[in-house]
Amino acid sequence: MSARKPIRKAVFPVAGMGTRFLPATKAIPKEMLPIIDRPLIQYAVDEAREAGIDQLIFVTGRGKTAIVEHFDTAFELEATMTERDKSLDVLEPTRILPGNLVTVRQQVPLGLGHAIWCARAIVGDEPFAIFLPDELMIGQPGCMKQMVEAYNAVGGNLISVLEVPENEVSSYGVIDPGQRGFGPGGALTEVRGLVEKPKREDAPSNLIISGRYILQPEVMRVLEHQGKGAGGEIQLTDAMAQMIGQQPFHAVTFAGKRYDCGSKTGFVEATLAIALEREDMRDEVRAMALRLLG
Repeated sequence: MSARKPIRKAVFPVAGMGTRFLPATKAIPKEMLPIIDRPLIQYAVDEAREAGIDQLIFVTGRGKTAIVEHFDTAFELEATMTERDKSLDVLEPTRILPGNLVTVRQQVPLGLGHAIWCARAIVGDEPFAIFLPDELMIGQPGCMKQMVEAYNAVGGNLISVLEVPENEVSSYGVIDPGQRGFGPGGALTEVRGLVEKPKREDAPSNLIISGRYILQPEVMRVLEHQGKGAGGEIQLTDAMAQMIGQQPFHAVTFAGKRYDCGSKTGFVEATLAIALEREDMRDEVRAMALRLLG
């Protein structure tokens, strides 16, 4: 058995228009909306780098140049800060080595599967990670690092899952589980099938798919020939379902918290939760929250 190819590349689908956050997103990409002092995309990139991934592929659309500029060197800003004896450490997470950030355009909004397919030339014949930046995953270690550890144990394809109460399953993609509770930390579950938004009584489990994936390059060939699915879009879930049985397919139950920052209430929850964990502000924020509730 040859050594598994390491996970070096990550695809970030960031072409969406962010209509749920208008008018804030009229001129600013939703991925640049900050949770306190870091934009959403920064949290996803930090998570990727913690997992040892160094090649970042952004699938963008019109009006998304701010995302790329955020990870560029801001010469005037840095020169001014240096002159004023201000530390540049705060900018360290935004530094990406030249050549390690690539953008491709998704010219028509044909869904998540199509966005991933747009990155096929850069992914090449390597396994790769996918991050949906709207889903903010907070854990120690991060979600993708937990997944890479699992990948090193079993290879193949992996998705991140979370347990939710059974009355919530109909809002998500759900896995049909096989063997459970093995691998690193007992976090692995064999995936026998994927069901999109099942009725509560039809759901095969309460393990929902969250926005982190490690997929083999063959998924690109599947996407190439796949017709449109739900909503007239090319669905990534449909392509993954076709790979079950062809290659190993596992789910990793994420030890941590997920915040759905695609919704306004989820965005507020994430902001509050992270503020309450930060030593530099948690006491003030707790007092403020109690005052507002009172």
